[in-house]
Amino acid sequence: MTIMYVETWIVKPDKLNECATYFKNFDEWLKNQSDAPKELKSLKRFYQLFGGNWGGIVSMIEAESMEDAMKGAQWATANKEYWTKIYPEWASIVVPGSDSISIWTSKL
Repeated sequence: MTIMYVETWIVKPDKLNECATYFKNFDEWLKNQSDAPKELKSLKRFYQLFGGNWGGIVSMIEAESMEDAMKGAQWATANKEYWTKIYPEWASIVVPGSDSISIWTSKL
């Protein structure tokens, strides 16, 4: 059963250019993490273009099961470099309080 770990947030209007840099830095950092969970199948991002909250981002991580999705979340939570390098950069571009996390499945 496919699980999608979905995170949404809004980028501060004056930080839209920095958002692209953040994603580049994040992707490079993740690629260099030899201990990153192999259970996570894909990462996709979508940017709000029209309607809704302009500057919105949707980030979706695909996993085969809830257990696999939680392995990924636990890995990131326990990763010191994530909290000292990646998270502060993310927090600097996001509208406070605009982030949310939800878990989606393809089965009812």
